[in-house]
This record gives sequence, structure tokens and C-alpha cells, in this order.
Amino acid sequence: MPIAYRPARAQDLERADELVVASINDLTMRHGFGKMASSRPPQFQMFSLKDDPDGLWVAEDAGQILGFAWSWVCGDLWFLAQLFVSPDRQGHGIGNELLKRTWGHAKKNGANNKALITFTCNTVSQGLYMRHGMFPRFPIYIFSVARERLAGRLQGAQLRSVPIENTALQMENFVRIDVQALGVSREKHRRYLASDSATWGVLLYARDDCVGYVYVSSDGHIGPLAVARPDALGAAFGTSLSLAVGGGCAQVSRSFPAQASRL
Repeated sequence: MPIAYRPARAQDLERADELVVASINDLTMRHGFGKMASSRPPQFQMFSLKDDPDGLWVAEDAGQILGFAWSWVCGDLWFLAQLFVSPDRQGHGIGNELLKRTWGHAKKNGANNKALITFTCNTVSQGLYMRHGMFPRFPIYIFSVARERLAGRLQGAQLRSVPIENTALQMENFVRIDVQALGVSREKHRRYLASDSATWGVLLYARDDCVGYVYVSSDGHIGPLAVARPDALGAAFGTSLSLAVGGGCAQVSRSFPAQASRL
């Protein structure tokens, strides 16, 4: 039977997550990094499916999911969150067909700015994206440290943090910060984070000026983090480290674009 490409359904998401985890671990193990991914409930995928189902696609053969693509749109920005093909079916054009369909998601929404994140060692995927006009802009690094090593070593300026309560004024600040930092508002993703019991966030203030926000997950990962003023980034990051340490997790981690890695 020919491979079928169809919009994803809610009952597909757990199986799709299993495929994504298997594909990531196959890649990272082949390059000597060991297993890096583990399964987790597909809550953000489910949120995206309900919010904008046109961004989620599966490739299927005789009831077996062979590939999965997931993108979301905020304003003028289209972001490809995941595109993975079963390791034993790679090289057969499945990824290209899925990308064509999720590419249509960007076109339908009029998103002119397109972005994604992929592993540096994943040269096959990079080639696929470059054939569609998407090229690497900068590397992103993942930093991690044991909480006990970080505790007591934090120095430098700190910002005042205010718990997020989703008031009208706070939402105005979020939109302003997003637009200044990203060029688009991620208000709908704020709704998802508000319902995520494993993540908590604060707004960051320099005196009375709301200059940024940060979220910290229960496993110690920092992000998203955004500031409206570049000069506030160092203090915002220092504050986020203090908040993560105070959360009591074993590890603290954060992803950085190369431009910000010298903080």
C-alpha cells in the first residue's frame, strides 16, 4: 500500500512521541552521544492540535505511523517544532512529503519568517531544509549544571520577580516584551504555560520597569526567557538561575544561542 499522509488526530500523538524519541536516540547514539530523549505526555502537541490542527501531520502505512511533523504559527513566525521519520524508513522521501504539507501551514497563515532547530550532526535534515530555502543562522548550546555546584556561587545584579497571575496588565507586558524581543506575540502559548502544572513563571522588574519574564520547569530547565532591553539580559539570566536553584531541582539547565553564550 502507498504511504498515506494525513492530518494528525489526538489518538496519534502518543505514538508519534514514541517515534520522535526513537528517532532522536537513534541519531544521537550513532554519533556517540548516547540516548538523549525520553517519552513524556504530548501536552504541548495536544494544545497545538486544538489551537491550530493544520500544523500537525502523520505519514502512515497500514496503520503504522512512519513519520510525524508539527509546526505552529504566531503572527508572522512559522516554527517547525518537530519533523521525524522512523529510522528504518528514512531516505524514502517521507520527510520531504511531510515538510511540503507543514510548509503549506506557513503559506496558509501568511507566515514569511520560518524557523526551526535541529541537531548539528543531523546533516540529512539540514540538507532537506536547505533544499527548501532554510539555512543555518547560528548554533544553540545546551548548558547544564548540578544545583549544588551552582548554589552559593551566584553573583551580580538581580531583578525583582513578580509571580505571574495573568492579569490584564501582566498580559500587556507580555505582549510588549514578546514584540520587542521576537517581533511577534506568543500570547496563545502563555495560555498553555498557565495550565502547565510542571512549569511556573515570573515577570522581571528593574525598579518599576517590567523588562522581561522567565519560566522554570520542575526539572530545573529555564525557559522561555525574554527581555525587552538587551542591557537587562545578564541580570535576567542571573535572576533565573537563582529562581531555579531555589526550586530545589537536582540539575539546572538552559539553552542559549551562540550570541548570548558569553553572559
